[in-house]
Amino acid sequence: MSAEPEALRRSGDAAALEEQIEELQLRVRQAEERRRALIHIMGDLNESNRRLGDQRKAMLHILKDSHRSNLKLEDSRKAMIHIMGDLRSTTQVMERREQELRDKQEQLVQAGKLATLGELTTGVAHELNNPLNNIGLYVGNVIDRIHMGELSTEVAREDLEKAMEQVRKATEIISHLRTFGRAAPVTFEAVDVDEVIERALSLMQEQLRLRAIEVDLDLCPDALIVQGNPIQLEQVFINLLTNARDALSEVPEARKKIRIVSSLERDRIRIVFEDTGPGIPAEIAKRVFDPFFTTKEVGTGTGLGLSITYSIVKEHGGDISLSKTPGGGATFTVEVPVYSDAAEGLLP
Repeated sequence: MSAEPEALRRSGDAAALEEQIEELQLRVRQAEERRRALIHIMGDLNESNRRLGDQRKAMLHILKDSHRSNLKLEDSRKAMIHIMGDLRSTTQVMERREQELRDKQEQLVQAGKLATLGELTTGVAHELNNPLNNIGLYVGNVIDRIHMGELSTEVAREDLEKAMEQVRKATEIISHLRTFGRAAPVTFEAVDVDEVIERALSLMQEQLRLRAIEVDLDLCPDALIVQGNPIQLEQVFINLLTNARDALSEVPEARKKIRIVSSLERDRIRIVFEDTGPGIPAEIAKRVFDPFFTTKEVGTGTGLGLSITYSIVKEHGGDISLSKTPGGGATFTVEVPVYSDAAEGLLP
């Protein structure tokens, strides 16, 4: 009877022991799994630390490169500041030189005008002599009638009005000369080309008449408006007339002729000066616009006329060319742009 309870007790202890062993084995397995997981985590941490180390090194390298780049940028900035300073100084020098060049060019143009006036003196003096003689005649008539006691108010008024008309004519000639010869700042305005041609002819007409030179004037019926300086353009036309006048000096009187034609070619105004002179040889034609180049005898030409003409035409945005006149002679063609504000009304 006592053996059975003992056997049961031992059987229960063995079962409890097996449970404890299984529980311990389970804990061991779980601990092993945690150890392996921890080892894996530690491996990942080591890899992360290694990567972080590489990234830190790369960052340090980038920072060094950035520092070097900043130094280079600073050097470049300083160099750029220096270049800008040099550029500013160079620009100021260029602006000063350009202003000096403009001043010299204006002085050259003024010298050309004075030289032209000098050449025109004889013809203008003769042109002034006519109204002065007429004034003397009309005033003399009034004085004679006063002495004779035959002066009537009506006759005196008529003679004095005629004298005043001659005074106005002489005043216009002198005013034209003063305006042409005056040194003034160059300003551009709307200019009627045909009016300028006629003014140039009014200064030259006496010289041309004395040399028996016929002038054929064929002006465009439309208003040819250019943006320019009227005095400079008049100087261009006077220079071309003077050149044609001189070219006709050895030509028989029956063949002395200058033809002036103005026309509108869409957005360009064309002015042509033709003469019936001997023409200009090809080797000379290449140099006619060079400063101080002249084929005239010493003391009879400055060599500035056509050079100044070329310069003025270029300043007006135009072109000037030389060609042969059909039948003999020289043809100078000037082309300048139509004034933009007037172009719409002029273009077909």
